[in-house]
Amino acid sequence: MMLKNYYGCSDQMLIEMLNGNVYMQFFCDIVIPIEKPLINSKIVSQIRMELSEKLPLSQAQKVLAANWLPYMGNLDKVLADATCYESDLRYPTNQKLLWECVKWCYSQMVDLCRIFKIKLPRTKFLDWSERYNSYSRKRKKLSKHRNKVTRGLLKLLYKLNGELSKIENLHPFEATQKYKTQRAVIAKVYKQQRTIFETGKSVQDRIVSIHKSYVRPIVRGKEVKQVEFGAKVNKIQIDGINFIEHLEYRAFNEGTRLINSVHFAQWLTKTKIKIVGADAIYATNKNRTFTSSNQIHTDFVRKGKAGKHEEQRKILASAIKKERATRLEGSFGNEKEHYNLRKIKARTKKSEILWIFFGIHTANALEIGRRIYIAQFENSAA
Repeated sequence: MMLKNYYGCSDQMLIEMLNGNVYMQFFCDIVIPIEKPLINSKIVSQIRMELSEKLPLSQAQKVLAANWLPYMGNLDKVLADATCYESDLRYPTNQKLLWECVKWCYSQMVDLCRIFKIKLPRTKFLDWSERYNSYSRKRKKLSKHRNKVTRGLLKLLYKLNGELSKIENLHPFEATQKYKTQRAVIAKVYKQQRTIFETGKSVQDRIVSIHKSYVRPIVRGKEVKQVEFGAKVNKIQIDGINFIEHLEYRAFNEGTRLINSVHFAQWLTKTKIKIVGADAIYATNKNRTFTSSNQIHTDFVRKGKAGKHEEQRKILASAIKKERATRLEGSFGNEKEHYNLRKIKARTKKSEILWIFFGIHTANALEIGRRIYIAQFENSAA
């Protein structure tokens, strides 16, 4: 899994590279004979699924931190910030989402009718297939066109859901858990999209993809991307090494996680935190009271009158802020660009979390490896 995030290649390409690269085999502690290469590329996804079911994030990070602490300094200083690791899915619009639901329901209805040897109910799916393709090719989609397509797809989805329910009642069968889950997701999508169409307002817990129903829109307010779709992660950094403090697929206020971040850092390092760097959203009254009562220095903007050591406080706050803006926020881009976290292509929630875990800690492992090499070089030189 570390090689997967390091090379950023597909599962099949990773197996091909593993067959021909002896150094990768040494890294994995395996020997692959030339006459018997690995040919099952699905073994990577199988390993990913198995690990995702068994790997607890906090305990695994505790083990990693325990082995990395000899090569880390400034353990009493922690930096905190949040970022979003986007899932690999198309930009969701109401029309695309409804059409995906319609296609899935129609394909299931065709399969069930073939299995039970019954006549396929009459629907307007083929007509709407042409109409939707014509709509999707338009460069400018006016509101009247969007409303017309949305209204028609809602009616068609209602019809298909009803026909599927009739088939299920007349011909009971043992459905798979995946089928039941998808039916429930599509029923929820229909209710949400109907409410949005009738009221013109968004709904809570909005589904944006039927294949990744756990993903929620996260409004970031950035110029390039105002909305992102993926996991929001509150991270802490100790001497350039990042750890996941909290991960969620819904938008949350990272400012409420500062106290947890300090406790988590102390749990990892067994060292009392004395310096905390975080941006303005963390500077709540509760967090200020916590840091001042525990004698923790921060880079928050001062409230009230200046104290005796105001100049020293400003110098320290400026140094903390500079390190957070360069070292911590720079690590976000480094992980996304070089460790396969720009678009996460895993297909389930647990495997996505595992993907993020290995992307972050692959970057950490390389940094620790550089420090070990430098320490060994200095010792040999001495």
